[in-house]
Amino acid sequence: MEKTPYTPVRYLKGIGPQKAKSFARAAIHTIEDLLYHFPRRYEDRTNLCAISRLQPGSTCTIKARVLACSHRRSFKRRGFSITEVSVGDSSGRIACVWFNQPYLKEYFKAGSEVILYGKVEVYAGRMQMNSPEFELLSGEGEGSLDTGRIVPVYTLPEGMSQRSLRRLIKMALEEYIPALNDPLPYDIRQRNELLNTAQSLLNIHFPGSEVLRQDAYRRLSFEEFFLFQVPLALRKARRKTKQGIAHTADGSLADAYIAQLGFELTLSQKKAIEEIRRDMQKPVPMQRLLQGDVGSGKTVVAAASALFCIQSGYQAAFMVPTEVLAKQHVEKIGNQMRWLSKGRQSPRIALLTSSLAASEKKKLLARIREGEVDLVIGTHALLEESVRFKSLGLAVIDEQHKFGVGQRALLPAKGPNPDILIMTATPIPRTLAITLYGDLDISVMRDLPPGRLPVKTIALSADKRQDAYGLVRQELLKGNQAYIVYPVIEESYALDIAGAQKMYRHLKERVFKEFRVGLVHGKLKQAEQDEAMRAFKDREIEVLVATTVLEVGIDVEQATCMVIEHAERFGLAQLHQLRGRIGRGKSQSYCILLAVQPTDLANKRFEAMVTSCDGFRIAEEDLKLRGPGEFFGSRQHGLSDLKIGDPLQQLSLLKRAREEAINVVAQDPLLLDKRNKYLRSELLRRFPDYEHLMVTA
Repeated sequence: MEKTPYTPVRYLKGIGPQKAKSFARAAIHTIEDLLYHFPRRYEDRTNLCAISRLQPGSTCTIKARVLACSHRRSFKRRGFSITEVSVGDSSGRIACVWFNQPYLKEYFKAGSEVILYGKVEVYAGRMQMNSPEFELLSGEGEGSLDTGRIVPVYTLPEGMSQRSLRRLIKMALEEYIPALNDPLPYDIRQRNELLNTAQSLLNIHFPGSEVLRQDAYRRLSFEEFFLFQVPLALRKARRKTKQGIAHTADGSLADAYIAQLGFELTLSQKKAIEEIRRDMQKPVPMQRLLQGDVGSGKTVVAAASALFCIQSGYQAAFMVPTEVLAKQHVEKIGNQMRWLSKGRQSPRIALLTSSLAASEKKKLLARIREGEVDLVIGTHALLEESVRFKSLGLAVIDEQHKFGVGQRALLPAKGPNPDILIMTATPIPRTLAITLYGDLDISVMRDLPPGRLPVKTIALSADKRQDAYGLVRQELLKGNQAYIVYPVIEESYALDIAGAQKMYRHLKERVFKEFRVGLVHGKLKQAEQDEAMRAFKDREIEVLVATTVLEVGIDVEQATCMVIEHAERFGLAQLHQLRGRIGRGKSQSYCILLAVQPTDLANKRFEAMVTSCDGFRIAEEDLKLRGPGEFFGSRQHGLSDLKIGDPLQQLSLLKRAREEAINVVAQDPLLLDKRNKYLRSELLRRFPDYEHLMVTA
């Protein structure tokens, strides 16, 4: 069999059917998968720490001999057991303790050698390591991979030891490295002083020195960033070759709309509208991301953009994630546009949702098809095959991450290369947004409309709940409204969390019995959710008990107070999104974070919330706390699939990779140049969807 990186891992010597299954469960199917299964950390075993030099609080690696091993059950806690191993070297001894792992007593035999890695603590007057990682040394072939060097430590497939995995990876490197092709063109490697593929893989797994390990890390991170950016650059370059709609309107309709709003637009809004207008006048399709914090006025920008499209003689579609939000937009935008004149009539606006009666829907679809509707506002119902436009000129997609990638592509496909405006209230630091959305132009809105006061955020422990309720009561007595948010619907005994359903009854019957209390959560039918939100908006409900279904909600100007129960169970971005439901009017608003069992991480989130209402600063803090993988989420961004690169810590490297990607595509748009041969084949293998971007016309 020819040796290629895509050879199934089972053909590597020493991997039988069982190990192959174990590898498969760890998403390792080929030799390439194995070689790109990177160490999660390293131990410098060239300089192991002597036991006598261990300090409390330090995290160290020691090499020692097992002196004794014991196992006992706890008399204080039922079902709790302790395995204790005493180890020593020539300088001293230390106890190592594991909890509820009785099988470990079979591993540690007196006289055997072991490597231990963990934190040193003091307990009952003696130093010990609690639950350290360990590796038993057999004495066979030691020295080359396991001791006397910088040693890789991996996340292990089930049933495998560190020692056996190291040997398999070493074998794969020796046998298959000659078969690897480098996807990075030589000139890019030279310019950026990068190792080649062979050198980088050898030194990421078995570094000859710390400097070589860092060089390998830099090279492999650059490769990941570069291969992520090239398809985005290709897509942007291809868009410029498409024939789009050059809107010819003078913008007077949008200007008239803005003039009658009754308030001054922010500088961010004005700038975004001008950027969009310039894009729409060009004969290539606009692809713009409008990134604005909660409450920054993105809807006004979208409405002005739609009017520019309508005045040019085309239709516009506005897709939002929920029915209640679609209805709010129809009502609000409809009222704002009622006084405008397009020839003899105001822009014709229609609502399209899945709950529309069949007879009404049929009539509406016919009107859209005949061009008798100028602006269609709706949910994912807009994506149905039966929805056809006479001349779709602009597609606006709000909260784009709420729709799947395939769904987002369906709406623009309903017109002749319409302009696309994607809106999100999930702030991402600008420098990172440019690299994430390399195929989109970006408008950023940071400032809030005039008259809005920043929401005051207060973090309280659960024993101060009555103080929180007291603040809610004060706001209700002023004629304002309040949200009380829970992380779950039903009470969870396992997590010791009060549920929205049970607490709704308690709040309604005892705490706020003189006020009208309502309930909304995700298990209610859509019509019931919409009815609860409508009743709250129309002030028929004064206190709304809710789950995170509120994240994408409606504007209720009189809602000035929010209590978030079990706030430690919410992520930072989620807390900020929830807080965005209040502070929509001109009154001071309050967000109270009630924590039952806050962790150190939760307390850092609370500190960020208390000290800032700026969604972009919150996003930066969230990125630091969670890391890029969790922050972006696998469904939305290729960056979440990074195995080694860290865009936050390596932002300059990410930007450099983007510059090189743009340069490659500018010089060789079809990647047909000889030097891009391996880059092209690697991209086609990784991203088969991009094949149409790399074929000749």
